[in-house]
Amino acid sequence: MLRCLRPWHRPALSCTWSRLRLFTMKVQSPEFQSLFTEGLKSLTELFVRENHELRIAGGAVRDLLAGVKPQDVDFATTATPAQMKQMFQAAGVRMINNKGEKHGTVTARLHEENFEITTLRIDVTTDGRHAEVEFTTDWQKDAERRDLTINSMFLGFDGTLFDYFNGYEDLKNKKVRFVGQAKQRIQEDYLRILRYFRFYGRVVEKPGEHDPETLEAIAENAHGLAGISGERIWVELKKILTGRHVHHLVHLIYDLHVAPHIGLPASASLEEFNKVTKNVEGFSPKPMTVLASLFKAQDDVTKLDLRLKISKEEKNLGLFIVKNRKDLVRAADSSESLRPYQDFVIDCREPDAAARVCEPGGRRAATRWTRRSCSAPSGRRKAEGARRRKGPEGTHLVLGTWLTLAVYSNTEPSLPAQHSRAHRTTAPSYVGRVSCVPGVHLSVPSVLT
Repeated sequence: MLRCLRPWHRPALSCTWSRLRLFTMKVQSPEFQSLFTEGLKSLTELFVRENHELRIAGGAVRDLLAGVKPQDVDFATTATPAQMKQMFQAAGVRMINNKGEKHGTVTARLHEENFEITTLRIDVTTDGRHAEVEFTTDWQKDAERRDLTINSMFLGFDGTLFDYFNGYEDLKNKKVRFVGQAKQRIQEDYLRILRYFRFYGRVVEKPGEHDPETLEAIAENAHGLAGISGERIWVELKKILTGRHVHHLVHLIYDLHVAPHIGLPASASLEEFNKVTKNVEGFSPKPMTVLASLFKAQDDVTKLDLRLKISKEEKNLGLFIVKNRKDLVRAADSSESLRPYQDFVIDCREPDAAARVCEPGGRRAATRWTRRSCSAPSGRRKAEGARRRKGPEGTHLVLGTWLTLAVYSNTEPSLPAQHSRAHRTTAPSYVGRVSCVPGVHLSVPSVLT
């Protein structure tokens, strides 16, 4: 439950902001109350006793306002790292991971929980990747240095929300805006370009509406992403690919000339990408399953790996899709649409071939490929046993899985007339069922071995 207390106007400080307004309201929700573990209670009591302010900050506040319990909770405080260390040492609280101290972050461990607490900061100098900071006790100045309005809010432990830049209003209206001037925020850290895209896919209901100033700032500063580490870019890009509005956002990445600076091919197969993103709607594909549709050759995957340092598994999946999609999809345009995938898994010598052909998850609960030894094989398996003896015995496609490469197909394999939709949803006794992507539904009553 959210109950508005009072908005009021506050005089502008000596900065670039004008007519700033602090908006406060009370947050009373089960998600907020669930945060109060024994560890958090002990932490807040310690800060109150030492007269230091402590609040929940950033993304955790955004999630709580959206009715979601945050997975990670960050805290902000007026206490300096030296004051926090002195306070924790006096109270016998263990501190871990001191690498963040120079940036103002101290991690304390209470009741088997870790709490990451950061001193309020002002950016003194920035180079587009890193910032030299100065500590402050001004909550508003710390909010000014954050990327998006929806990430610039604080929440007190009495439930009071502190919102300086209309973040709550933007969240309620499903808008994504930079704090202050987009150009300045981006030049402080160029990765914020991808963070904008990621949160756009997460927050905005219907794609298409952007602030023209924001798009202009992204286009002008896209080159700055060339200096950002590949690992950081890949973390953000994966979240974009698995979020909503991926079709719109990737096209925007190309329209604004961001793609060449983040490892994506300049000459991409956008038509293939359009088809694949349509087919995976409502499912949860692996990032590489979607991204590979942009690649025309395996060399594109290799170049992506050099730039982003993707994992071996991700690289191998990309290479596999680019290499095999044409042959398997072409072979699938027949009366036995599953057969090419089935034959590939059984005949392939690679131990993880099944994992590349089939992905878990869909609209139903995710299941997986299983390999089980089947006693008393059916007549069909006996007849085909000689040809399939080389492959892993008893490899089945199980309900809830779907074919990675089926999203590259335009075909819609038909279901035998005697097997109705009711049969498909009530899971009859036979195995060998596949729940595929929209437009490529595959469900067969035969054992796929």
